[in-house]
Amino acid sequence: MLFLTLATLFSLGAIVASFIGVVVARLHTGESMLTGRSRCDACNAPLSPFALVPIISYVASGGRAHCCGASISLYAPLTEVLLGGLFMLVYVKLGFGSAFLLMLVSVSLLLALVLYDLAHQILPPRLLTAFVVVAAITGFVSASSLSEFWNTFFIALLILGSLAGIHFFSRGRAMGFSDAPLAFGLALLTGSAALPGFIFSFWIGAVIGILVLARRPHGFRMGVEVPFAPFLALGFLLAYFTQWNPFAFVM
Repeated sequence: MLFLTLATLFSLGAIVASFIGVVVARLHTGESMLTGRSRCDACNAPLSPFALVPIISYVASGGRAHCCGASISLYAPLTEVLLGGLFMLVYVKLGFGSAFLLMLVSVSLLLALVLYDLAHQILPPRLLTAFVVVAAITGFVSASSLSEFWNTFFIALLILGSLAGIHFFSRGRAMGFSDAPLAFGLALLTGSAALPGFIFSFWIGAVIGILVLARRPHGFRMGVEVPFAPFLALGFLLAYFTQWNPFAFVM
């Protein structure tokens, strides 16, 4: 029974991730996100229904488009596996409790924000607002008491203020302003894991940033833009699902 539940949730997450990929690709382009055939990125030919089956179509086709034989990016199947895995982790963490569906919606919106940030280095306001609202509701429902929620809310405000301060004092060079409300929503979503998640985000961002700079040719390291939303999402979710606490090493 557990295997069937997890398999169903993984499949659901993969399907949702596939739809999110369409939304992110069409957002602010004038194309409808609900209608219109998906097309091959290489030759623009309409994709068959089989080509749209999450993960399976990529594996069965050997990573190549049926219409033209062009190589297909791993981008889509990886995001489908990622969200499918997150859906399973949410169930393991929460079960079918009151916050279960809200958490699924939250991580789905978070994936959309991360994908859009990776593509455009900006977080769309509507998606960001939706995430913060749903995350706040999820955090409120998940909290064991009202006082616990308000403690989390206070920590979230401190995180919001610190990132906003980094943005304004650096005049936007160090961080975009939209990362601040994203971190605010993530803090509300993860509750007691908010501070560890915040720290993990900066640790992960620092490591990835150093690797990115190290791979660039000497003399071409200025003006490197690295989206911070993926690091925030990874750090907060890592702390939430593992309950690792970096403060334990210094106490």
